[in-house]
Amino acid sequence: MADTLKITLVKSPIGAIPKHRKTVEALGLTKMHKTVELPDNACTRGMVNQVRHLVKVEEN
Repeated sequence: MADTLKITLVKSPIGAIPKHRKTVEALGLTKMHKTVELPDNACTRGMVNQVRHLVKVEEN
């Protein structure tokens, strides 16, 4: 597994269900095409898996 994950918001969460919107916000993604680097752990992977249709993930 990589040390960090580079997560980019590629689709707007406006039409998504409220739980997914809160997950995107909790990941630190506030605007379209914003990228954050988060540690690669089970918690982060679970959150990314929940909103995988809204984000792009790269392993660093």
